[in-house]
Amino acid sequence: MAKIGIVIPSAGQGKRMGAGYNKQFLALMGQPILAHTVRIFEDSSYVAEIVIVGAKSDVTTIEELVYDYKFTKVVTICIGGTQRQDSVQAGVLALSPTIQRVVVHDGARPLLTLQEFHSFLVETEGFSAAIMGIELKDTIKRIDPFGKVIETLPRERLRAVQTPQIFDRGILEEAHRQAVSVGYYGTDDASLLERMGYPVQMVEGSRENIKITTPEDLWIAERILSMREERS
Repeated sequence: MAKIGIVIPSAGQGKRMGAGYNKQFLALMGQPILAHTVRIFEDSSYVAEIVIVGAKSDVTTIEELVYDYKFTKVVTICIGGTQRQDSVQAGVLALSPTIQRVVVHDGARPLLTLQEFHSFLVETEGFSAAIMGIELKDTIKRIDPFGKVIETLPRERLRAVQTPQIFDRGILEEAHRQAVSVGYYGTDDASLLERMGYPVQMVEGSRENIKITTPEDLWIAERILSMREERS
């Protein structure tokens, strides 16, 4: 398996968390959320490089975190753009030229396990673009701007998308270039490839692989990690 480069976008302000600073520095079981996330990839034998993309005001804090937790695979810390998509593009360009397979993973998604990550790499090895997602529990309805229901969508054909997402580097870079050329912003990196008509494979994710966005999410993450400790 080719060595992997990891891009961790961490420049979001996290306004819904209401902490007054980047949510990824909030403590989760005594350590910053971002430290939990980076450790997943630091511990992987498949990962050669990690790039963290942060806000300019957070770069010093991220540098201190990398030093304190001895993350040796973090090769650089980039300054992010105005949108997540800009930050990912900057992170991909910062990887060494030898890296030809790129994984993008949210900095605020710290509960992915090393086993889940390695299973994801094995399952997606034959695809140039692949993403992780889970089945929906709830019925999903499409509405108009006034709240009127237009249709009920077929739940069995829908997935809630997560990260990690993995791409051949050349394809991902081309998708970003084309998006920039027309001013297109997608909701995730896979959507840039979809716009080009490029196939993206979906594989099954984990319900514990949540993104920490609100105070309730942080509470849930604490419970999940506590249960994992009890089981170990």
